[in-house]
Amino acid sequence: HVQLVESGGGSVQSGESLRLSCIVSGDLSRYCLAWFRQAPGEKREGVAAMDSEGETFYADSMKGRFTIAKDNAMNTLTLQMNSLKLEDTAMYYCAAATTVVACVTGNERDFAYWGQGTQVTVS
Repeated sequence: HVQLVESGGGSVQSGESLRLSCIVSGDLSRYCLAWFRQAPGEKREGVAAMDSEGETFYADSMKGRFTIAKDNAMNTLTLQMNSLKLEDTAMYYCAAATTVVACVTGNERDFAYWGQGTQVTVS
């Protein structure tokens, strides 16, 4: 069983940066790891993912602004978010999947393990 704990959320001004972290209680090299977000009244959407080989996948609206990375030694997944916009306000979730296809599809139903989320508010 994998446990994920996010941190790093907060309130920032438009144009500023935040770095989210997710501590994963397992071998990061075994999973597809991803960040999702959900704004109030909206469906949860994929932000970025990284497969076990280190290949990354980004939602189009995040390309160039967000960077996903992992530190296998520290069991940590991060999301560096730059040039934040009002529409980036959401609860951000870390998720893990044991299937390679999850990273390709970015479908939340393919992810079996979820953190509790960390709130990001941009004003």
